[in-house]
Amino acid sequence: MHFLHVVGARPNFMKVAPLMRALAARPGVRQTLVHTGQHYDQNMSDVFFRELDIPEPDVNLAVGSGTHAEQTSQIMQRFEPVVVEQKPDWVLVYGDVNSTIAAALVCAKLQIPVGHVEAGLRSFDRTMPEEINRLLTDQLADLLFTPSADGDRNLLREGVPRERIHFVGNIMIDTLVRLLPKAAATLPAELPEQYALVTLHRPSNVDELSDLKRLLDALTGIGTTLPIIFPVHPRTRQKIVELGFSHSETLRLWEPQSYLRFLALQQKATVVITDSGGIQEETTFLGVPCLTLRDTTERPVTVTVGTNVIIGRDLNLLGRAVKAVLNGEKKNSTVPPLWDGGAAERIAQILEATG
Repeated sequence: MHFLHVVGARPNFMKVAPLMRALAARPGVRQTLVHTGQHYDQNMSDVFFRELDIPEPDVNLAVGSGTHAEQTSQIMQRFEPVVVEQKPDWVLVYGDVNSTIAAALVCAKLQIPVGHVEAGLRSFDRTMPEEINRLLTDQLADLLFTPSADGDRNLLREGVPRERIHFVGNIMIDTLVRLLPKAAATLPAELPEQYALVTLHRPSNVDELSDLKRLLDALTGIGTTLPIIFPVHPRTRQKIVELGFSHSETLRLWEPQSYLRFLALQQKATVVITDSGGIQEETTFLGVPCLTLRDTTERPVTVTVGTNVIIGRDLNLLGRAVKAVLNGEKKNSTVPPLWDGGAAERIAQILEATG
């Protein structure tokens, strides 16, 4: 069988690596890796391929940045001839980025079966571009691999036939489990004994300069009692430059980190402050308090059983939540079912059975 994998952004890379490894162990399997180039910064792409032991992409569409419509349409135009030439038995798409929906649309038109890894997640907030990508991809996919039980419920409610839905667990955790032992060796020589690790990249937090300034001011205030380490996403960096923001030693603006180093930083952090979906999952597995600067999450299991707390836009609540963590007040949390490092093997078994 010929499986064609489509990736385009860093969260996809952590998901494709274990599945490519699981499929490679099966006889008669051929795999093609297509990188759309949605993320093209070296620190956002190339180093991840090396650390995750992902083979060089067979095809790089080199789409680059643009509006959502520009990026999606460019991926579709450049991806279609690749699929026509390769004639895969299955196309596998990951997560909820523009590459995900673009590839699924092309395959639906060409009647090529699609498997969606990390299906069924819902924030119920259609102002998020990722929510639109999730909804549409799940309607087009032939096999839907969900990371948590709420994903199954969402898909059934939306009319997806039960036989297409497979609860397999969280494939990102497969990568975390495999590489966590290597991560500690990548830590910088000097780190504060306690620190908050921050990531911000969503338009709702960084695109409006006034909102971004409020956030940075709040983080600077928190930094007076708890040092802040803030690896800055390229688009966030651009906005900070536009803002002319000057920072102190308590708010350390770093370049984007490799997967291994960022994983190590998460594991050692006192608290993580983020607007990333994947980081909500990783902190839940690691047992590290997570404060999410969003009004909603498509990963509610990280709130109901994990370490995640939804802060929204309330920066006073953010300050109180950080203080509570420093005072030793932590949620009772556990690791969700099937977040055990075996998701890729379960997906590979299901795909193998289709042949």
